[in-house]
Amino acid sequence: MKLFKQILLATTLLVTAISPCMAADADPDMLKVALLPDENASELIKRNEPLKNYLEAKLNKKVELIVTTDYSSMIEAMRFGRIDLAYFGPLSYVMAKSKSDIEPFAAMIIDGVPTYRSILIANTESGIDSYADIKGKKMAYGDRASTSSHLIPKTVLLEEGGIEAKTDYEQHFVGSHDAVAVNVANGNADAGGLSEVIFKYVVERKLIDPAKVKVLGYSKPYPQYPWAMRSNLNKDLKVKIKDAFVSLDDKEILKNFKAEGFAPITDADYDVIRVMGKLLNLDFSKM
Repeated sequence: MKLFKQILLATTLLVTAISPCMAADADPDMLKVALLPDENASELIKRNEPLKNYLEAKLNKKVELIVTTDYSSMIEAMRFGRIDLAYFGPLSYVMAKSKSDIEPFAAMIIDGVPTYRSILIANTESGIDSYADIKGKKMAYGDRASTSSHLIPKTVLLEEGGIEAKTDYEQHFVGSHDAVAVNVANGNADAGGLSEVIFKYVVERKLIDPAKVKVLGYSKPYPQYPWAMRSNLNKDLKVKIKDAFVSLDDKEILKNFKAEGFAPITDADYDVIRVMGKLLNLDFSKM
């Protein structure tokens, strides 16, 4: 009996030690592809049906599009092997990488480059004309794990405005980029930060009255949102997945990503995000 208990304990420890991701099928019949949850879920899935059809044809596999409830749940889904590919924001990728064996393989190209900027905006009636004016005001961010709607604008305010969250202003997380724009426009927040591309989209779709919002400034360029996959996927499958994105030229699919194409990318390209995290004293593995 004692020997049986010892064997049982050893087996339990071995199973526990195995990474959850490594237990997933390396060459699944169906690929589970997660989209960044920064807009309405049903709208995202409907809009990306052409991507699903394209990947199924290119990879000769079934594809299921998934939109998790928030960034954190997508990171956990990747960690436990419940998704195979994911379209991350730079910060959520770095967070996921700190917890999972994953690798980035492609990033969007917009205006000829694989970079993007955050935009900082204010309500026209807030009395805010500069970053320093946000002191004592309400600042809206998207998701805590968002790069362009949290990490970048918060860094801009610290470095260029000399003001720090909680100490100098109230920070409120409203979930998504479009929600930031709406909250600033309707006066629920005095100012906010979000992706420049999504802000333009919100204005073009007339989701806000642009007369109620003013632009305070822009961040410097940062590496674009990466696509990442489980590192333990079949080697040939990984090559096919990367090639499918880098060679993608379907205008309808690219329009949904507001992109011109996709470029190869590596983990090292996101070291700049890790540097920003240290500036703000963030522990990515605990976020």
